[in-house]
Amino acid sequence: MTLFRNVVFIAAIAGLLSGIVMTAMQTYATVPLILKAETFENAEGGGHEHAAPATDSAQTAVPAAEVAAPAHEHEEEGWAPADGFERFAFTALANIVTGIGFALVLVAVSELAGGIANWRQGIFWGFAGFAVFTLAPGLGLPPELPAMPAADLAARQVWWIGTVVATAAGLGLIAFRSSLAFSLVGVALMVAPHLLGAPQPASHESPIPPDLHHQFVVAVTVTNLIFWVVLGAAVGVIRGRFTGTATSLRDSFA
Repeated sequence: MTLFRNVVFIAAIAGLLSGIVMTAMQTYATVPLILKAETFENAEGGGHEHAAPATDSAQTAVPAAEVAAPAHEHEEEGWAPADGFERFAFTALANIVTGIGFALVLVAVSELAGGIANWRQGIFWGFAGFAVFTLAPGLGLPPELPAMPAADLAARQVWWIGTVVATAAGLGLIAFRSSLAFSLVGVALMVAPHLLGAPQPASHESPIPPDLHHQFVVAVTVTNLIFWVVLGAAVGVIRGRFTGTATSLRDSFA
């Protein structure tokens, strides 16, 4: 029970910090682009449901990992937070919950490999998280703005999850198996989802200017990179601070 408590404690603090950082970045980097895209959506006669800016943290219907591809549904519009403080508050809450969720995954997986000893190791783990949850899925399903066409949500979710699992497994084989054969298998796993191809909409026609979409993709990618670097470094600092001379979380916080 001590190990579980320690993992949750570290993840909660690191997730809170990274979630706050992500919210601040989104406020200045991605939210203005989303609001600008909404003007094109409204001009087209709207009704295109989209996620709040918080989904800009990681990929499809999976925590702020919908960062890379917010799910847009052509359905009757439901409740949404009002612009201003309410929208900001819900975005911040979503980012913090997402940060804690990703931190739990990061801490649990890294402990199986011996743990993150310091902030330098944390940054490398953060890069790995970015590659798995943002970069690899984003190659097939780039971030979307309101009014942009999208393929079937269920198909995108299946492809996104499969890509995340394959990329994580591939990186694990390359990083932790000192064998050419395992490395080749790892590369094959990472490439396979992209050879299969992500689900695409029937048409790519959109009222959104290409330049605006390009700015959004860059903004989402950069903010997520910083998010993961902060998350990894925070886990390393917090774990190192509280484990002291202990070699594992199981022996710390005694």
